[in-house]
Amino acid sequence: MMRIQTRAPTRTFRTRTFRTRLRRALLLGLPAAWGALAATYELTCPIARQNSLGARIVSSAVFFAVGCGLILHVRQGLLRELREVRAVAGAAQSVLLRPLPPRLAGLALAAGQLSADPAASIGGDLYDVAATDHGVRVVMGDVRGHGLGALATVNAVLGSFREAAHDERELGGVLRRLERTHTRHVRRRVRDEPPAVADREPEGSLAEEFVTVLLLEIRQDGTVYALNCGHPWPFLLRPGAARCVEPMTGGDPMPPLGAFPLPAGLTPVRCGRILPGEGLLLHTDGIEDARDARGRFFPFQAELTETVRRRTVVPKAVIHAVYGRLLGHVGGPPSDDAALLVLRNDRKRVPAQAGAPVGRSAHPVP
Repeated sequence: MMRIQTRAPTRTFRTRTFRTRLRRALLLGLPAAWGALAATYELTCPIARQNSLGARIVSSAVFFAVGCGLILHVRQGLLRELREVRAVAGAAQSVLLRPLPPRLAGLALAAGQLSADPAASIGGDLYDVAATDHGVRVVMGDVRGHGLGALATVNAVLGSFREAAHDERELGGVLRRLERTHTRHVRRRVRDEPPAVADREPEGSLAEEFVTVLLLEIRQDGTVYALNCGHPWPFLLRPGAARCVEPMTGGDPMPPLGAFPLPAGLTPVRCGRILPGEGLLLHTDGIEDARDARGRFFPFQAELTETVRRRTVVPKAVIHAVYGRLLGHVGGPPSDDAALLVLRNDRKRVPAQAGAPVGRSAHPVP
């Protein structure tokens, strides 16, 4: 017989409620007590009534101490509230753009993002990977704009992908589901938000909102098929090769979602193949468009070549190295969101590569 215990959660709730009330009482009570102490000193202390220099110094020191106490108390309360808000926001953002597993269907994975909004750990970039019956499907996108204002669109597109990637047999069906979801999302925002709010959008009207999307499908043999809607093509990483970093392209991309309707026929393009030990890097244009103080663009492919040359592709290490070089080039936080996703083919034993430690160059299938 199953017993439902309610006493412990009730006690926990009561404890939290008591702590909240006590904190609020202290927040209001301590400033009142300090104010009462200052008023009492001014009215009752003989020193406060004297006009000598020493008495004035003592009175000034008392009021200065009371003022500093009030400021420190208010500051601590604000910092406490800020920490709580950031903790809640971080938890919500981690659910929205959830961390990828280190391995999925024989692929080693890692992803990261730099947000242009200092108050947010994520912004207008989106990515996810799903192991389906049709292959491993990957999405990388970039919502028009950045920061907190783009989170609603990121949520809509990612939620649609996480369902459509498993439901749709063809990759074109996944893209059409994303388009329909994005269209409904924009229409709902235009309908629900008053014109005054829509006019305050920093990037323009909601009706002009669009999102670039790159959809990949990685088959069991490493063959990569893609549908690209205005997004940068990925890079193929081949350590030890003469050209260790090459763009994996599939022709001219289609317009971004929301700019124009999708064409009637959506045939995925075969972009190439990822051999065992090779990697694939997906990114957003916030990395390629980053500039230094002199206006020079970040040499992304050249820096990526230096990172990958004669080294085993370790997804997390590649991301850390690229972000380090990017921040060093910009000299501060980026002006646009910058997301990276790196995967490595581990479905067969990886051949030995230049620069790999002896005895650690083989990665068997999980």
